[in-house]
Amino acid sequence: MRNMSLTFASGCFGGIINSMIVWLSGTVGITQLFGVAIAPHLTSTWLYQRIVWGGLWGLLFLLPIWKKKYFYRGLMGSLFPTLVQLLIIFPLQAKKGIMGVELGRLTPVLVTFFNFIWGISTIYWLKLTCDRSCDAVVEMNSLD
Repeated sequence: MRNMSLTFASGCFGGIINSMIVWLSGTVGITQLFGVAIAPHLTSTWLYQRIVWGGLWGLLFLLPIWKKKYFYRGLMGSLFPTLVQLLIIFPLQAKKGIMGVELGRLTPVLVTFFNFIWGISTIYWLKLTCDRSCDAVVEMNSLD
Protein backbone atom coordinates (compact mmCIF):
# COMPACT_ATOMS: atom_id res chain seq x y z
CA MET A 1 0.00 0.00 0.00
CA ARG A 2 2.87 2.33 0.78
CA ASN A 3 4.38 1.81 -2.67
CA MET A 4 1.04 2.56 -4.30
CA SER A 5 0.72 5.78 -2.32
CA LEU A 6 4.26 6.85 -3.18
CA THR A 7 3.94 6.14 -6.89
CA PHE A 8 0.54 7.84 -7.07
CA ALA A 9 1.81 10.92 -5.23
CA SER A 10 4.92 11.01 -7.41
CA GLY A 11 2.74 10.85 -10.52
CA CYS A 12 0.65 13.72 -9.15
CA PHE A 13 3.82 15.74 -8.66
CA GLY A 14 4.81 14.94 -12.24
CA GLY A 15 1.32 16.01 -13.34
CA ILE A 16 1.78 19.40 -11.68
CA ILE A 17 5.20 19.94 -13.26
CA ASN A 18 3.97 18.80 -16.66
CA SER A 19 0.88 21.00 -16.46
CA MET A 20 2.83 24.10 -15.49
CA ILE A 21 5.25 23.58 -18.40
CA VAL A 22 2.42 22.98 -20.88
CA TRP A 23 0.56 26.05 -19.61
CA LEU A 24 3.68 28.24 -19.58
CA SER A 25 4.68 27.07 -23.07
CA GLY A 26 1.27 28.02 -24.39
CA THR A 27 1.15 31.31 -22.50
CA VAL A 28 4.54 32.60 -23.66
CA GLY A 29 4.00 31.34 -27.22
CA ILE A 30 6.46 28.45 -27.40
CA THR A 31 3.86 26.01 -28.72
CA GLN A 32 2.68 28.58 -31.27
CA LEU A 33 6.29 29.09 -32.36
CA PHE A 34 6.25 25.42 -33.38
CA GLY A 35 2.90 25.84 -35.13
CA VAL A 36 0.98 23.88 -32.49
CA ALA A 37 -2.33 25.16 -31.10
CA ILE A 38 -1.86 24.02 -27.51
CA ALA A 39 -2.33 26.94 -25.14
CA PRO A 40 -4.53 25.88 -22.23
CA HIS A 41 -5.98 28.26 -19.68
CA LEU A 42 -4.80 27.63 -16.14
CA THR A 43 -8.03 26.67 -14.40
CA SER A 44 -8.60 24.47 -11.38
CA THR A 45 -10.61 22.00 -13.46
CA TRP A 46 -7.90 21.67 -16.10
CA LEU A 47 -5.17 21.33 -13.48
CA TYR A 48 -7.09 18.91 -11.24
CA GLN A 49 -7.75 16.35 -13.96
CA ARG A 50 -4.13 16.45 -15.07
CA ILE A 51 -2.87 15.94 -11.52
CA VAL A 52 -5.19 12.97 -10.96
CA TRP A 53 -4.30 11.36 -14.29
CA GLY A 54 -0.63 11.97 -13.55
CA GLY A 55 -1.08 10.07 -10.30
CA LEU A 56 -2.86 7.20 -12.01
CA TRP A 57 -0.15 6.98 -14.65
CA GLY A 58 2.40 7.05 -11.83
CA LEU A 59 1.14 3.64 -10.76
CA LEU A 60 2.97 2.27 -13.81
CA PHE A 61 6.13 2.54 -11.78
CA LEU A 62 4.85 -0.30 -9.58
CA LEU A 63 5.47 -2.73 -12.43
CA PRO A 64 8.47 -4.98 -11.75
CA ILE A 65 9.85 -4.36 -15.25
CA TRP A 66 10.99 -0.89 -14.19
CA LYS A 67 14.40 -1.83 -12.80
CA LYS A 68 16.47 0.43 -15.04
CA LYS A 69 18.20 3.67 -14.25
CA TYR A 70 16.09 6.70 -13.33
CA PHE A 71 16.36 8.50 -16.62
CA TYR A 72 15.29 5.43 -18.60
CA ARG A 73 12.50 4.60 -16.18
CA GLY A 74 11.12 8.11 -16.60
CA LEU A 75 11.50 7.95 -20.36
CA MET A 76 9.86 4.55 -20.69
CA GLY A 77 7.08 5.42 -18.25
CA SER A 78 6.26 8.57 -20.22
CA LEU A 79 5.62 6.59 -23.41
CA PHE A 80 2.37 5.10 -22.11
CA PRO A 81 0.48 8.36 -21.48
CA THR A 82 1.99 9.75 -24.69
CA LEU A 83 0.59 6.91 -26.77
CA VAL A 84 -2.82 7.18 -25.13
CA GLN A 85 -2.90 10.94 -25.74
CA LEU A 86 -1.82 10.66 -29.37
CA LEU A 87 -3.76 7.55 -30.40
CA ILE A 88 -6.92 7.70 -28.26
CA ILE A 89 -7.55 11.11 -26.67
CA PHE A 90 -6.75 13.36 -29.65
CA PRO A 91 -8.45 11.33 -32.39
CA LEU A 92 -11.41 9.86 -30.52
CA GLN A 93 -12.30 12.31 -27.75
CA ALA A 94 -10.96 15.67 -28.91
CA LYS A 95 -11.55 14.97 -32.62
CA LYS A 96 -8.15 16.48 -33.50
CA GLY A 97 -7.02 13.73 -35.84
CA ILE A 98 -4.57 10.91 -35.35
CA MET A 99 -1.76 12.13 -33.11
CA GLY A 100 -3.47 15.52 -32.82
CA VAL A 101 -2.09 16.75 -36.13
CA GLU A 102 -5.05 19.10 -36.53
CA LEU A 103 -3.46 21.10 -33.72
CA GLY A 104 -0.24 21.31 -35.73
CA ARG A 105 2.14 18.93 -37.43
CA LEU A 106 4.60 19.01 -34.54
CA THR A 107 1.96 18.13 -31.94
CA PRO A 108 3.33 14.58 -31.47
CA VAL A 109 6.81 15.96 -30.81
CA LEU A 110 5.58 18.44 -28.19
CA VAL A 111 3.28 15.92 -26.51
CA THR A 112 6.17 13.45 -26.31
CA PHE A 113 8.41 16.15 -24.82
CA PHE A 114 5.79 17.30 -22.29
CA ASN A 115 5.08 13.73 -21.19
CA PHE A 116 8.80 13.05 -20.94
CA ILE A 117 8.92 15.92 -18.44
CA TRP A 118 6.13 14.16 -16.51
CA GLY A 119 8.05 10.86 -16.51
CA ILE A 120 11.34 12.37 -15.39
CA SER A 121 9.83 14.56 -12.68
CA THR A 122 7.72 11.64 -11.45
CA ILE A 123 10.60 9.20 -11.16
CA TYR A 124 12.94 11.70 -9.53
CA TRP A 125 10.26 12.70 -7.00
CA LEU A 126 9.76 9.01 -6.27
CA LYS A 127 13.49 8.69 -5.66
CA LEU A 128 13.55 11.73 -3.37
CA THR A 129 10.59 10.60 -1.27
CA CYS A 130 11.39 6.93 -1.06
CA ASP A 131 13.86 5.39 1.32
CA ARG A 132 15.22 1.85 1.36
CA SER A 133 11.94 0.48 2.72
CA CYS A 134 10.16 0.96 -0.60
CA ASP A 135 10.94 -2.60 -1.67
CA ALA A 136 12.01 -3.64 -5.16
CA VAL A 137 9.38 -1.39 -6.75
CA VAL A 138 11.68 1.56 -6.51
CA GLU A 139 14.94 -0.31 -6.65
CA MET A 140 17.10 2.19 -8.48
CA ASN A 141 20.84 2.45 -8.26
CA SER A 142 21.88 5.38 -10.39
CA LEU A 143 20.78 8.86 -11.36
CA ASP A 144 21.87 8.34 -14.99
